[in-house]
Amino acid sequence: MSRVRRLMTSPVVIGALALALVALGFGLYWFQPWKLWTDATVDESVPSAVAPAPTITPSVTPSVTPTATPTAPAAPRTVASGTLISHEHSTSGTVRLLKLADGSHVLRLENLDTSNGPDLKVWLTDAPVREGKAGWHVFDDGAYVSLGDLKGNKGDQNYPLPAGVDPAAYTSVSIWCDRFDVSFGAAALKKV
Repeated sequence: MSRVRRLMTSPVVIGALALALVALGFGLYWFQPWKLWTDATVDESVPSAVAPAPTITPSVTPSVTPTATPTAPAAPRTVASGTLISHEHSTSGTVRLLKLADGSHVLRLENLDTSNGPDLKVWLTDAPVREGKAGWHVFDDGAYVSLGDLKGNKGDQNYPLPAGVDPAAYTSVSIWCDRFDVSFGAAALKKV
């Protein structure tokens, strides 16, 4: 018994155990394996631009106060769309690039279903969408714009394009894992 006790208290064994604990902690932080079993569902409605100011219609009779005629905001117009394909992880859903009445653009993910993972982003890119492993790593090779963190791995989500971004310069969308530089899934955008 004393031999086991001496072995367990030796500096080499204590150092190895400490190193193993640090490696385990780093591995858990880096890979976040629990995300494979957790889902985050987001259900955002289709965006609309702010309604333009009401039109004031002058009255014919001077004694009557002018009335405001409210106008409904114009519905967003789909300018491009695509279907998500799987890359590193099984991914499905559709992508629509919407132009709002105020001229701004929003990328909309609909019926998204992918794996959860660490450091997932939504990228608008100029890279071609390729099936299989050939498409896993192409999206950071050319021009891309990060639209932010993936809000959830399931559901319907909206990502506004930053001012000054020309959506015509980009041809695809990727659910990009920035930590491991790999696409979970992607869609080619086809003009409507």
